[in-house]
Amino acid sequence: MKLISTPLLSHTLSLCAFATLWLCASAKAQTFDLQGHRGCRGLMPENSWPAFEKALELGVTTLEMDVVISKDRQVVVSHEPYFLNSYALDPNGSSIEKGKNDNLYTLTYAQIKKYDTGSKGNADFPEQQKLKTYKPLLSEVLKNAEAYCRTHNRPPVAYNIEIKSEASEYDKSQPQPAAFSELVYKIIKENVPLERVTLQSFDFEVLKYWQKQMETGKYQKVKLAALVSNLKGIERNLDDLGFTPAIYSPYYKLLSQEKVAQLHQKGMQVIPWTVNDPAAMREVKAMGVDGLITDYPDRYLELK
Repeated sequence: MKLISTPLLSHTLSLCAFATLWLCASAKAQTFDLQGHRGCRGLMPENSWPAFEKALELGVTTLEMDVVISKDRQVVVSHEPYFLNSYALDPNGSSIEKGKNDNLYTLTYAQIKKYDTGSKGNADFPEQQKLKTYKPLLSEVLKNAEAYCRTHNRPPVAYNIEIKSEASEYDKSQPQPAAFSELVYKIIKENVPLERVTLQSFDFEVLKYWQKQMETGKYQKVKLAALVSNLKGIERNLDDLGFTPAIYSPYYKLLSQEKVAQLHQKGMQVIPWTVNDPAAMREVKAMGVDGLITDYPDRYLELK
């Protein structure tokens, strides 16, 4: 059947084409993954419930956080396996001196919770609100975030959980990768749907362990993200990893439009860290990245 073109038909087709393009553009915009780094470290004390709550209030799609292990094998939300004197106070309200007793792996969670990680503030983040808070358990953050989304009628949030691990610290400030992973997986599985979880690490031994457990069916599937800060290049890093992860997450200054295209061609999403300058946010977004991790979700949301 031959389609006869008329002015009305042409106009209708043009409107349909425009609507299709608009819907595609809208879908792409909605799938951009805005991740609040350590909650929103630029605005609230890092890796604390107030930081995650503020990030949810701002509308992030993913809460990014780090986990370590306590002496009594609790999964604690913390970037370091020790307390930093740059922002933490001991249970007596005194400044922290780095030393043996600061190692969270040698402290029970009851001891850890007594440290104040918000009242002092952080000189590197002058906009950060000062308030008394503590390092929470991963289970607490997940439960609170799920409840927040329900009570505030906002879409379910995703979680990007980093296992803080390095080979030189095995059995010193952290368990071995297998034991570390088992503790983390148990908490995740008990609290949130795994399809909303990304597990990331700089330690490829951790990622290899998770990949193997998923392949054998012991773990339900989560997205794995390879964190990268080195200059080895994409191919070398993937060779070292031994499989293609769902996400390649490099320091943002290591990216270019060509590298983003290369990673997409290999079937990976690209989510760089930690992008805090609005100009840099525009730049990496123009490269075609799938999301970004930032201490300042508000700055991204204010971009024009």
